[in-house]
Amino acid sequence: MKSQSPGQSKGFSLVELLIVVAIIGIIAAIAIPNLLASRRAANEASAISSVRTLSSSEATFKQTSGVGVTYATLAELKAGSLIDDTLANATTSAAAKSGYIFSITLPADHSSFVIGSATVSTTHGLRRFCSDTPGVIYFDTNNVTTMPNAMVGSPLNN
Repeated sequence: MKSQSPGQSKGFSLVELLIVVAIIGIIAAIAIPNLLASRRAANEASAISSVRTLSSSEATFKQTSGVGVTYATLAELKAGSLIDDTLANATTSAAAKSGYIFSITLPADHSSFVIGSATVSTTHGLRRFCSDTPGVIYFDTNNVTTMPNAMVGSPLNN
């Protein structure tokens, strides 16, 4: 066995460890914003998909529910097994689906509908979405945490 001379030791010095920690910090500072942006994009894609599902469910409800029946509430869509519990219950921030809440606004005669979605906070998404009877999905970047009950924004191009 080799003996060490006085003053030499095995391991890393404090300076070397600080350099490694600084490098890890720089990598994290670069990666975390990209990770958060990816998460927001995924939440927005989920909200768009949910608005499409609700719009399709409304069309199905109207066509299959009989003469004189028009459009439905979230509860009626759930009762007709056209949407799942997660989407039907995503009406409050506590039950949000991918950081978004949803609503359906109907006039008194249920002859049309407006589907609205709003983000719980801007960490979940930077746009809100809505759709109406023709099925066009619109997005808006203003007041993203406020539920739209009328058509707002620009058509989504996808």
